[in-house]
Amino acid sequence: MERRQAHELLDAERLRTQQILADLSAESRDDRDEADQPGDMYDSAEPLLHEGTNNAAIVELEERLAALDRAQKRLESGVYGFSVRSGRPIPDERLEADPAAELTVEEASKPE
Repeated sequence: MERRQAHELLDAERLRTQQILADLSAESRDDRDEADQPGDMYDSAEPLLHEGTNNAAIVELEERLAALDRAQKRLESGVYGFSVRSGRPIPDERLEADPAAELTVEEASKPE
């Protein structure tokens, strides 16, 4: 894969991930605020349950950003597109589907 194309894929994925993360973070704050509102009694566990689900998704998105950071470092050092485990090339189709891919499909499907 060309360096320019890899850079564009990584940038687009980073922006997409950051936007989802920002949306979920705002939604979690809104859920917390809603649960803390005085007034009629209702099941305040519902917004808190939703917040918990959002928090789990937020952790995954933060991990995704870390993976994108690692991919960017591999791109800068000239080893982007190669498995971090075996050094074998990762097909362009896989990198297009997941620009942060660190392993080939075969490696990812096998336990370490």
